[in-house]
Amino acid sequence: MTIAIIAVVGVGLLLAVNPTGRLAKSRNDARAVHVQLILDGVGRNVLANKGSFVCGAGAVPTSLTKMATGGGNYDIAPCIYPLYIPRVPYDATASGAHYTTTTDYDTGYFIIRNATSGRITIFAPSAELGETISVTR
Repeated sequence: MTIAIIAVVGVGLLLAVNPTGRLAKSRNDARAVHVQLILDGVGRNVLANKGSFVCGAGAVPTSLTKMATGGGNYDIAPCIYPLYIPRVPYDATASGAHYTTTTDYDTGYFIIRNATSGRITIFAPSAELGETISVTR
């Protein structure tokens, strides 16, 4: 009982000390999960297609490109959802980011393929607290 009371008081103190920072850290944690989920979907697509990423949007761009519908974006959702990932994540704090369907979405995340190595990187440009959130495979 005493330990439970101490734990509750401790959590309350932590939240009281820096609630804004803790919320920003929580949002960054969600972003990290999102970029990993998207890259996992890409990896599963590559495995299913014997080493090639198959996507109606074409090859993953070699310049940093937003993953969204519309001109100038990379329309990745139909290539990974629902077959390779359970949902299409989006950064709820990024301007315009949303998901309605695979024909109406903006993840708020960016993708790039290294032209030399072929490695793919997913970025979360709205990361907070000075963090850089990206995953490369």
